Amino acid sequence: MRTATIHKKYRLRGFTLVEIAIVLLIVTLLLTGLVPTISSQIEQRQTNETRKQLDEIQQALVGFAVVNERFPCPASTTSNGLEDLTAGACTLPNGGFIPAATLGLAPTNSQGLAVDAWNNPIRYAVTSSYANAFTTAGGMKANGLLSLAVNLDLQVCSTSTGIGSSNCAPGTTLVSNGVPAVIFSTGKNGANGLTNLDETANIHTGASASYKTFVTHDMSPTFDDLVVWISPNILFNRMVAAGKLP
Repeated sequence: MRTATIHKKYRLRGFTLVEIAIVLLIVTLLLTGLVPTISSQIEQRQTNETRKQLDEIQQALVGFAVVNERFPCPASTTSNGLEDLTAGACTLPNGGFIPAATLGLAPTNSQGLAVDAWNNPIRYAVTSSYANAFTTAGGMKANGLLSLAVNLDLQVCSTSTGIGSSNCAPGTTLVSNGVPAVIFSTGKNGANGLTNLDETANIHTGASASYKTFVTHDMSPTFDDLVVWISPNILFNRMVAAGKLP
C-alpha cells in the first residue's frame, strides 16, 4: 500500500518533458495563427486612419482656398512645413508635400511635413493651369468660373500603362477635365519601397518632375498608394457660396 502511495505522489509531481513539449507546440501553433490576423488588423487600422487624414486634408485645402482665394503651394523637405514658392510660383507643383505648418495640420515629422499612419510624408500636387491662377491670390476670380472649369493640367489615371507627362492613356482618365489638386499617401511600403510601376508613376522626382499625371486603383500586395483629389465642382461651389467666385 505504501509503495502504491509513493508511486501515486511521484506521478502527480508535474508534467513530463513530452507533455511540456506538446503544450509548447500547441501554443506556438495558436500564436502562429494569430500573428497574421493581428498584423492584418493593425494594417487595416492604419489604412483607415490615413484615409481619414486625407479627407481632412482635402477639407483643409478647400477651406484655405475659400479664405485666401488660392491654394497653398506644396512644401519641400527644406521649407519646414511651409509652402515653398519662388517669385510667386510653386517650387514643386507636382512633386511636393502637404504644407502642414501653413495649414496648421498635425502630426508632422522632424522636417515639419504632415505624415500618414506609417510616418511617411503625405504628398501634394497643385495645378499650374492658367498661369498659376490656382495658387495666386485673386487668380481664380480673374480667370472666371467658366474658364477654370475645363482643361486642368493634373490628371488622375487608372493605370500607368501608356501614361504621358500630362495625359492618361485613352480610356483610363478618371476625371475628364482634370483636377486642381491631388493628395496621396505612399502607403505602408513608402516611397523607398516602390515595386510597382503605378506607384513609381506617382513619385514625381528626377526625370518625371514635370509629370502631371497620377495613378490610383484598388490596393494590391504591390500597390498600396492612397490617392484622393479635390473635385473642381466642390471647390467652385464652395467658393461661389462664399462670394469668392465668379
